[in-house]
Amino acid sequence: MRNFDDLSEREMLALAIANEEEDSRIYADFADGLVADYPASAQVFTEMAAEENGHRRQLIDLFVKKFGEHIPLIRRQDIRGYIPQTPVWQVRPLNLEAVRAHASKMEKGAARFYREAIGRTSDAAIRKLLGDLAAVEDQHDNRVSVLERELLTDSARDTEAEHERRRFILQIIQPGLVGLMDGSVSTLAPVFAAAFATRDPWNAFLVGLAASVGAGISMGFAEALADDGKLSGRGAPLLRGLVCGLMTTAGGIGHTLPFLLPDFYWATLIAICVVVIELIAISFIQWRYMQTPPLAAAAKVMIGGALVFAAGVLIGVS
Repeated sequence: MRNFDDLSEREMLALAIANEEEDSRIYADFADGLVADYPASAQVFTEMAAEENGHRRQLIDLFVKKFGEHIPLIRRQDIRGYIPQTPVWQVRPLNLEAVRAHASKMEKGAARFYREAIGRTSDAAIRKLLGDLAAVEDQHDNRVSVLERELLTDSARDTEAEHERRRFILQIIQPGLVGLMDGSVSTLAPVFAAAFATRDPWNAFLVGLAASVGAGISMGFAEALADDGKLSGRGAPLLRGLVCGLMTTAGGIGHTLPFLLPDFYWATLIAICVVVIELIAISFIQWRYMQTPPLAAAAKVMIGGALVFAAGVLIGVS
């Protein structure tokens, strides 16, 4: 690995060319990954890729003029101190906000590179070009804002915002809601059956803990293996499985924790209150994100929870 301070003017200019080429390709990958779902934002990154390509041509013209036709291969990863970029452009589907944040980070890094490079050369033409490019990179946030105003019309913004909301619901809210419902409702029967059968809060806690963890693992695997998300648009199966599994466990643990109290009656009373809160939370999520009428959402959840709770109590006292 080389130190940046050890690079000659020729090598530093070659590194700048490689950086601009890589940045242009990353922006092009962003555009390709966004075009299906966010066509207006994809066009912004297409314009940015073209601009970076223009910078590359300027650098190549100056390099050929100063040092000849051969450009040595020097890349970021060959220089000590460079932090490797996280390849967010390879993760599909692309997250629009993550892409924008990464692009802003790239532009700031490019401006910093050119300012450092200016101090490594005494050639007037090279200093001028590097200074101009540093200024351009510094202004890129403004340039991106201009492009977005030109290309992202109100209707385009509304369409992309709606798609982002739908993606969030499909990838996070839906598997999380399924898990929370399963954990909150399905574990009621074993927890309260154990509680009323043994009158021992610790036994009820162990049963609830086992049921919650087991249900979380089962639901997580079921969600992850249901589909790969390519046709359904539901995103990465591992993310969905993780969300579903964690929410399933959380739903069951909520009304299990009160049984850590040594008094059976207080533990049971608090657990019932937690169950009511869980069911209200499920109803709220259904109303907020699934457009389910609030009374219908509450009725379905409460009736289902009451039936499972009653089944557990009856089994426990029989």
